[in-house]
Amino acid sequence: MDSSLDQALQEGKLLRQIDALIVAHLREHNHHHAAASVASATMTPLSSAEALPNRLVDLVAKGLAVERDDASRGVQSGSLLDALSAASGKHRSAPAASGAVDFSAVQETKGTSKNFPKHDTRHISEHKNIARCSRFSPDGRFVATGSADTSIKLFEVSKIKQLMLPESRDGPIRPVIRTLYDHAQAINDLDFHPQNNILISGSKDHTIKFFDFSKTVARRAFRVIQDTHNVRSVSFHPSGEFLLAGIFSLGLPSHPHLYDINTFQCYLSADMKDLGSNAVINQVHTRLGGTVCDSIQDGAIRVWDGVTAQCVRTITQAHRLSESTSARFTKDGRFILSCGKDSAIKLWEVTSGRLVKQYLGAVHTQLLCQAVFNETEEFVLSVDEVKNEVVVWDALSSERVARWPSNHVGAPRWIEHSPTEAAFITCGGDRSIRFWKEV
Repeated sequence: MDSSLDQALQEGKLLRQIDALIVAHLREHNHHHAAASVASATMTPLSSAEALPNRLVDLVAKGLAVERDDASRGVQSGSLLDALSAASGKHRSAPAASGAVDFSAVQETKGTSKNFPKHDTRHISEHKNIARCSRFSPDGRFVATGSADTSIKLFEVSKIKQLMLPESRDGPIRPVIRTLYDHAQAINDLDFHPQNNILISGSKDHTIKFFDFSKTVARRAFRVIQDTHNVRSVSFHPSGEFLLAGIFSLGLPSHPHLYDINTFQCYLSADMKDLGSNAVINQVHTRLGGTVCDSIQDGAIRVWDGVTAQCVRTITQAHRLSESTSARFTKDGRFILSCGKDSAIKLWEVTSGRLVKQYLGAVHTQLLCQAVFNETEEFVLSVDEVKNEVVVWDALSSERVARWPSNHVGAPRWIEHSPTEAAFITCGGDRSIRFWKEV
């Protein structure tokens, strides 16, 4: 494990916590202008700057008391950051986040694969052109699809399930609850706000658009970010105050654009000239704590500090000389699942860049293929382009446990799993959208 990288990531988290405490302290004492200035300068979301009354004062008082006690005993005290780092170290050794699989805990798992439950599937709608992307809301209640026809379809998952019942007593079921139009060119990616009824879309028309889907009559965006390049991928920061955009910037150093969604200020990496890659970003993903990963066309996977905007790790040739088409964090943020045009799906440890597992046996060499976990992270799902199949692996053993016909005309371009239940979406070049759910 790279201890220096691990320390840098942990110190970044600690500094963000300190910034949030300072902002909360200023707000508590009605220094709102100062709080806003500090929040803007440190990129601290105001929603995260909530603390118990006098929390900062209490912590400083305790630290000073410990320092005085150490001095009286002739013990040299470390810095507050050292003390917080020690506490953070205890936290890091704790078990993986609830519901997340600890991939580092099992060394040899061959022959222990679980059975992936059988799923029913149904065609639920179609676009007028290629269905290019899909995304579930964090609570699993909604799913959206984006198309080359510039439209976005929003579905209510409960209505899709009603549609799939053998008999319905409520008459015709219409799972599409909104169709949104406001882009001039194809939709590349979608994401839902982590707390609000907001959907964002990234497009070839160089824009990121914000849709409020709580308003039944709204069909167009209520906010727009105008970028300078094709927006290939979008991902909300878990705080909801920032978003990441993966940009098509051929001939320029490739780096995610970090936007403050309140001010639309764009933050770029200070070491752009040192990145050494001019390849196009295919996908960006962010997780709690602000760390960002992206996959790029030259085959690399990169990890970024979302506060300093510095690239802290590059896994070069993660997929040999082929494109890295997708990259996503696990729930606990300790691993990245990537997919590439070398027909390999790989699991990487974030802190060391070490290859942990490979999932082989599905061909994907042409499309920007996705690889996703199911809702429990016990299984990995992707697509075989040649056989036009949905393929499933046991996440721990890496053994292939299911292959099903996709029921699409031509291989699906996108697969997306619900974060809350055993259900997923496939969509593709035949314009159709299919919903899959466990029997």
